[in-house]
Amino acid sequence: MSKQDIIKTEGEVVEVLRNANFKVKLPNGYIITAYISGKLYMNNIKILVGDKVLIEMSPYDLTKGRIYWRV
Repeated sequence: MSKQDIIKTEGEVVEVLRNANFKVKLPNGYIITAYISGKLYMNNIKILVGDKVLIEMSPYDLTKGRIYWRV
């Protein structure tokens, strides 16, 4: 899988789970499970319910994603 295959989208955090995992609602209404990227985790960036986030998803598994930016 190359960098061009990654799907980038925006979403809203609807639930905070354990171990830096989140339930994120996408603009099309789907809810996926997302984890935070290494830079956000290392710099201790807090993500709360209601925050808008940018997500990267693999085209092979559209139920999981990675949060790489908090808007």
